[in-house]
This record gives sequence, C-alpha cells and structure tokens, in this order.
Amino acid sequence: MIRARSQKKGFLVLHAIVFGGIAIVVVSALVAWAGANLKSSRSAVFKEKAIEIAEAGIDYYRWHLAHSPQDFTDGTGNYNPHAHNFYDKDGVLIGSYTLRITPPLTGSTIVTVESTGQTIENASTTRTIRTKLAIPSLAKFAFVSDSDMRFGAGTEIFGPVHSNGGIRFDGLVHNIISSARATYNDPDYNTSQSLAWNISNGNCTNSSFGVHTCESPADPSPPAATPSRTDIFESGRQFPVPDVDFDGLTSNLAQMKTDAQTSAGRYFAASGALGYKIVFSYSAATTTFKVYRVNSLRNPPNNCVNPGQTGWGTWSIATAGNALTQINGPGSGGKYSVPSNGIIFFEDNVWVEGIVGNARVTVASGRFPDNASTRTSITVNDDLNYTYTDGTDVISLIAQNNINVGLYSADSLEIDAALMAQNGRVGRYYYTSSCSVNYARQEITLYGMIATSQRYGFSWTGSSFACGGSIGDIGSGYCVRNITYDANLLYGPPPSFPLASDQYTTISWEEI
Repeated sequence: MIRARSQKKGFLVLHAIVFGGIAIVVVSALVAWAGANLKSSRSAVFKEKAIEIAEAGIDYYRWHLAHSPQDFTDGTGNYNPHAHNFYDKDGVLIGSYTLRITPPLTGSTIVTVESTGQTIENASTTRTIRTKLAIPSLAKFAFVSDSDMRFGAGTEIFGPVHSNGGIRFDGLVHNIISSARATYNDPDYNTSQSLAWNISNGNCTNSSFGVHTCESPADPSPPAATPSRTDIFESGRQFPVPDVDFDGLTSNLAQMKTDAQTSAGRYFAASGALGYKIVFSYSAATTTFKVYRVNSLRNPPNNCVNPGQTGWGTWSIATAGNALTQINGPGSGGKYSVPSNGIIFFEDNVWVEGIVGNARVTVASGRFPDNASTRTSITVNDDLNYTYTDGTDVISLIAQNNINVGLYSADSLEIDAALMAQNGRVGRYYYTSSCSVNYARQEITLYGMIATSQRYGFSWTGSSFACGGSIGDIGSGYCVRNITYDANLLYGPPPSFPLASDQYTTISWEEI
C-alpha cells in the first residue's frame, strides 16, 4: 500500500512538471509574441509618423514655390540638403524632415523634391518621398488656332486639337477635337473645288457645327443631332468650349530678344541680306550649330506666278554661287554651342534644319519695332529632327509672322518641333503645277505641336489633283500630313515657352 501511494505521488509530480513546462513555454511564447507585437506597433507608429512628416516637407516646399517659383534652394542660396524641425499643433518638437531639391532643366518646369522624415523618439526610422512638381505649359494641344480651320482628307493627327473658330475635319484625329464655336458658316463651302466636293460627298452644308466633317456621309446642318462619326473623330468632338487665350500662347518676342542678348543667350542682328540659315548638328553627345548669311533665293520657274498671296515666294535658298556666307562662331569649324538659356534670336528671316541631341532650344525670329510690313518668318525645307523623343530634346520655332515650308522642300519632310506663328500662319504657300514638279510633295510628318494665329495648311485643293485621286485631292502641297503631339511639351516646354498658370501641380508621387 505504501509503495502504491508513493508511485501515485511520483506520477502526479511528473505530470505537474510536464504541464508546468508546457505552460511556461506557452506563456513565454505569448509574452514574446505580445512584445513583438508591441515593438511592431511602435515601429509602425514611428514609420507612420515619419512618412507624415516627410509629406509635410513636400507640402511645405509646394507652398514655398507658390511664393518663390524660381527658388530651388529653400531660400538659402545653397543647394541641398535642407533640414527643418517639425512641431506638432501644440508647438512640441516631434521630428524633422530633410529636403533635396532638383531644379528644372533649361526650359522645363519639372522640379523634383525628395523629403526624408523621422521622429525624435526613433531617429533610426526614416521614410522618404520623391515627388515631381510642375507648371503646365500652354502646349497642351497638338494643334491650336485662333481662326477657322480646315483639315483635308489625308490628314492624320495624334493629339488634342482646338480652334477658337470653327473646324472642318475630313481626315482622322485620334484625340479630342474642340471648338469655341457652337456653329459657324464654313468659309470653304462656296469655293469652286469645295462645291464639287460637297456635292459628291452628300451635300455638306454651309451652316455647320463648330466641329464638322464633309467626308461622306457629310454632317447635317444644325440644329440636327450631331452624328458620332468615330471614323473621323476617334475620341469624339466637343463644342462649344471656352476660348484658348491665344495672346498668352504667343511668346513675348521682345523679351526673348533681350534674353538672347545676355551672356546666357545668342543674338544675331539684321543680316543686311535676306536672312540667316541655321544648321544644327549632333556629335559626341553635344549639339552645335552653324550660321550662314542668306544672300540669294531660288527664283520661281517662268510660268510660276503669285496667285495673290501676301508674302508669296519660293522661300528656298539658291543652290549655287555665294548664296550662303558662313558667320563663324567661336567653336571648332566656326560652330556655335547651344547657349545656356537655350534662346537663339534672329532679327531677320531664318531657315532652319539639322539634328539636335541632349539640347533644349528655342529659335526665335522678329524685327523691331514691330510693323506688319516687316515681320519676319521662319522656313523649314529640310528635316529638323530630335535624337531622343523622351523629352530630353526640345526645339521650338517662334516666328513673328509665318512658319513656312518652301517650294523646293523635301518630298518627304520631317519636323520635330513646337511651331508657333505669332501673327501669321503655319503652312505652305499655294504653288500651281507650272511651278515645277515641286508644287506637289508626298508626305510631311510633324512631331511636336502647332500654334497658328491664322489658318494653317500644308495642302491646297485645286484643278489639278496632284495625289492621283478624284475631287478633293490636293492641287498643291503635301498629299499626306501626319501630326503627332509631343506630350513632353506639357510640363517640359522649350525655353521661354508660355505657361498655363503660375502654380505648381503634383505630377508624380512615390516612396523610395
């Protein structure tokens, strides 16, 4: 009996030890788990506070730029880093943020701000936010005009289109097309070629929607319902919409002249001849340019006459003799380097061609005092191209009068640029079939945007149908017109390009 009782006591002790050990392990695990959770919670709190403090740094610098849009040194005059204490609503110091600010490239408005936040309680826990702030430019359209416009069959546009007047569009537009007019009378309706076109395409009418097409089946007259016509207006059409401030879209040439005359720019006075030719070239990751004085132009053929257009001519440089005289720059081979502010100003007519890379340039042309009879133009007869189309390269051509493509232009012409005609139009003059085979050209491709005060056009209807089709084909100009919008221009415009506002907006946000 004594032995049985002793064995039972030993068995109970063993169970007590086993279950006690298990309990200790479980309790220890629970304590460790609770501690880890507490530590994780505290860490999460520190991390949340750190990112909120970092956000406060971004908000602060957006506020700073609203008051000092060109200050990228936090008011210190020195670049990076910029440390700030952060206080709670009661004025108690709870942490700090450190800012690193990357100013815009020449001509761009994109500012990169990195803000790193931390708390006093746990300075080892930091979080960093990188955001890009930018002021939108007025280059938010592939095409914008202050006048009634017509885009013929064969025109294809990638990007938004707007006119303060009415728009007749018979090609294909891939983005929104808009007009400030609810209705208007199409000025092309009563021309002889247009009447024939109208009859053959379903009697397109004189009274038209603000945006309409005469491509069969032609739009009805208002107040009829507006057809969808996604075969023409792929993303739809909008009218009426508010006017675009075209005065704000055209740059202040006088100010650009002043900016070019500083050591940061490049200025060329009146040539004493017919104007200048500028040729860009790209080599060894650097863009340079040569400048020539234009002494003579190509004459039109004997039977090629002016049909009554102001400023008409071949707008093409002669190919022999002393048509060009080089103006030597300070660099190797008489070349000039792109100025630091990107502005090249000519107080004369200009012809432009070549290729740029790693450069942001504005070529401007104007003659002062401003007089309608002496305004200057810019002409592009041969390719003007970017090396990179990611926003690294930007060119704008800003003319006091017209942006021209001359008679002797390339049969297949490519222009990468933002084109702005301050008082005139972007386009090509009308040349009859008597003006050599060059009167009609095959294809023009534009990558950038077009802003034109007067009516745009690289093609004309006429009695001789140069593109080999039927009524409605062009009688002069380019048979195929491709216009692609460079979206990089919205926040990364060329130097001195007009802006849509004076306030920065956030275009990207990420934690790094």
